[in-house]
Amino acid sequence: MKYSLITALTLSLILSACDGEKSDNVATQTAEKVEAAVEAMTKVELNESNPFFAPSSLFMQIPAFDQIKHEHYAPAFEVGMQEQLAEIDLIADNPDPATIANTLIPLEKSGQLLSRVARVFFALSSADTNDDIEELRAEMAPKLSAHSDAILLNGNLFKRVKTLHDDLANMELDAETQRLVTETYKDFVRSGAELSLEDKETLKDLNSRLASLQTEFSQNVKEEVGKNAIIVEAVEELDGLSDGQIASAAEAAKARDLEGKYVLPLLNTSGQPTMSSLTNRKLRERIHTTSLSRGSSGGEFDNREILTKVAKIRAERANLMGFDNHAAYSLSNQTAQTTEAVNKRLSTLAPAAVANAKKEAADLQKMIVAEGGDFELASWDWDFYTEKVRADRYNFDESQLKPYLEMENVLVNGVFFAAEKVFGITFKARPDLPTYNPDVKVWEVFGANGETLALFIEDFYARESKRGGAWMNAYVPQSKLMGTMPVVANHLNVPKPPEGEPTLLTWDEVTTMFHEFGHALHGMFSDVNYPTFSGTSVPRDFVEYPSQVNEMWADWPEVLANYAVHHETGEAMPRELLDKVLASSKFNQGFSTTEYLAASLLDQAWHQLSPEDVPDAEGLLAFEAKALEDAGVAMAAIPPRYRSTYFSHIIGGYSAGYYSYIWSEVLDADTVEWFKANGGMLRKNGDHFRKTLLSRGGSEEAMSIFRNFRGAEPDIQPLLIRRGLTGE
Repeated sequence: MKYSLITALTLSLILSACDGEKSDNVATQTAEKVEAAVEAMTKVELNESNPFFAPSSLFMQIPAFDQIKHEHYAPAFEVGMQEQLAEIDLIADNPDPATIANTLIPLEKSGQLLSRVARVFFALSSADTNDDIEELRAEMAPKLSAHSDAILLNGNLFKRVKTLHDDLANMELDAETQRLVTETYKDFVRSGAELSLEDKETLKDLNSRLASLQTEFSQNVKEEVGKNAIIVEAVEELDGLSDGQIASAAEAAKARDLEGKYVLPLLNTSGQPTMSSLTNRKLRERIHTTSLSRGSSGGEFDNREILTKVAKIRAERANLMGFDNHAAYSLSNQTAQTTEAVNKRLSTLAPAAVANAKKEAADLQKMIVAEGGDFELASWDWDFYTEKVRADRYNFDESQLKPYLEMENVLVNGVFFAAEKVFGITFKARPDLPTYNPDVKVWEVFGANGETLALFIEDFYARESKRGGAWMNAYVPQSKLMGTMPVVANHLNVPKPPEGEPTLLTWDEVTTMFHEFGHALHGMFSDVNYPTFSGTSVPRDFVEYPSQVNEMWADWPEVLANYAVHHETGEAMPRELLDKVLASSKFNQGFSTTEYLAASLLDQAWHQLSPEDVPDAEGLLAFEAKALEDAGVAMAAIPPRYRSTYFSHIIGGYSAGYYSYIWSEVLDADTVEWFKANGGMLRKNGDHFRKTLLSRGGSEEAMSIFRNFRGAEPDIQPLLIRRGLTGE
């Protein structure tokens, strides 16, 4: 999708960052009401004191976070939409024949005010939200949907774009501009530009209803996670947690005016990290049961009706656009292309993953029996007994690693060190630049030539104002046309320890940090002309590939030796502990692959339905159970990584696209083998990867970019070996 055309709507979907009215009101949200609201925006004026009035005057146009107030957002949104529509009218109504210079270039440049406010608003609505932001999200969702439709369904504008597309063979254009013509044309067609007037009105109504429903769903997920945190009465119940974890639970309780109690916050995934340590089985069951019931247990946050409405509307919209279902519509614009290709990949991997998971389950049951347990392995037991089996098999557990994994040291001497070795870039803290939260840090990034390359924003701590998960976003995208350099951010959700205590990471949090920085590199190395193609503006099933590649440096011996030092003594992680980490790399892969595949298959099940086959709210859980059973991944001890009612990925930018992680991992695993075969951590390898792939953004077809880098088609065998799916 084109950033410059539908900035706000795209961001709201990708970040799951919009919010809508309750579902009873959604059906009455008509196109006429939305158009009236947009028309009313012409009465709004934007004062020069508004930080969004002009590009930020700060270094590299980093937003003036310390100057931005809530009252600045609404007028900037409204005037931004008004200005962009006026710009679009000038382009569409131009009497001169369509050219690149008078049509596509001004189209790329349009909506700069809207872009500025949308990037900040939707980033902060995920990273540091509040009630006022949530209310504005609800208000803006249908307006932004209507704004997008007003551009992409503009008949005169589409005629000019189509003229350029039809005459492409007769124009002498560079490769990136040729792609701009073809991709812009595709965007318009996929957005309904060729529909009849009647169907366009239907499409507008469907888009408006979806905007509100999707945002209501994501808001319910966030609110319920916060309100359903587990309250523990006595410290004895927390046996197995570290002193730091217990202190953090006490601090969380104090923040909720529950002095003397303990609060264990929930993460957005089905599994919860404390379940690997808690010895209290009843507490583990309470945590896991609460987690799995989110969005489906009745009450104000129940998402069942919302999800079924979203699935039906998406299916109806796909039919309107000439596709059998939403998945077919969505995948036609990805590297996978078809539902058949995705179904084949997932079904090929599922049997081996489940077979491995069953072997793992048997080992866990043996451990339960060996310890005198007289119960069957349940989902809330898996993580706890996995750590016991790991300790027995490899003579170590995750807790032995944490003293060597202090957060800032991992970042500076691990993540940054690897980037410096491979790509020659360096980093300097910039405490003089403003942030939106005291825990956020800004780094200036320099290229190998010593010149400024980008700004990197570090936001790693969890807080109640932040959505769950980990992600990257760009506050300023790189573009030669716009004269902008990248300002990118990484967001994690690491629990913040009590004041004065070190932040010690789990191994999963370490690999997540490396993963997200892979996205950041994709954004920082962008070297394209048009904002449409900047950074991570690539197909969804390709975007995870560079970030997954960057995970390889987490346990690369040279890198690990540089950052894995004891936070108190400075001693290096013992070699035998490192060897155990590497030896156990395939441990529990049956579980992790099965829970991921289960979620991916649920995503496809929902989005390969016709409108009439979508179940109602009461039938949702039965539909989910049958979908997992039919796909061969139904295991009571391994629920999907996300159940349908809190699966925010598929409500946002990953609808019919959660398969992307495993699809991208084929490319990732093959690329890791390439690095190993070519000498590993060498600048020549990094420079080649950067030049042929990371710098290209979406300016070329994704798989062509991969082939230019790799010199061959991707090989699936490295992935099968990595995941332990070869049957050996």
